[in-house]
Amino acid sequence: MVDLAEIQAAYYMVAATGVLIAAVFYILNIRISQRNQELMLKAQQQTLETRQAQMFMSIYQTDYSNDFLEAVHRVMEMEIKAADDWKKMRRDKENYKAWTMVGSYLEGIGVLVRENLVDIRLVSELMSGFIRWYWEHFGQGILRCREKLNWPRFFIEVEYLAERVRDFGIEHPELGIVSPDFAAHVTPSGPSVD
Repeated sequence: MVDLAEIQAAYYMVAATGVLIAAVFYILNIRISQRNQELMLKAQQQTLETRQAQMFMSIYQTDYSNDFLEAVHRVMEMEIKAADDWKKMRRDKENYKAWTMVGSYLEGIGVLVRENLVDIRLVSELMSGFIRWYWEHFGQGILRCREKLNWPRFFIEVEYLAERVRDFGIEHPELGIVSPDFAAHVTPSGPSVD
């Protein structure tokens, strides 16, 4: 006959085995959960990168649309050095429309960059020259316009975008994106926008 001590020993062995199996099961579940979390994070990162690429391609397509190219051509023909130039541009409906279209487009890209929805590297590599040119050409007038119209956010994202492009170019001189001193000469003492 089996005595009570042997039954107790068997019971403790079964209980210890159960605890050991539960501990192993728990550890395996934790590892599986960690792996699933890592896979989810990778999937989220890939989704983010895909969305950024889609947004970037949308920017790229707009950049080469007929309407936008026509507006850019008009803007690049503009010479704004004095208040009269600004007045003349504003009175010419097509020139004003072109200037506003291009500036608003750059303003939108500035917002996307500020919100980290589009990588500044991609924008810099695609259109740094035009962004630099636009700010160098119109920055003084935009700054004066902010003062005259008491509109502190007037094309503020264009300025931000130009600064980010400049900073990216300084950080990555090997890419030849921007000279370190571009936009340094843009000050509020530019032409009046009366």
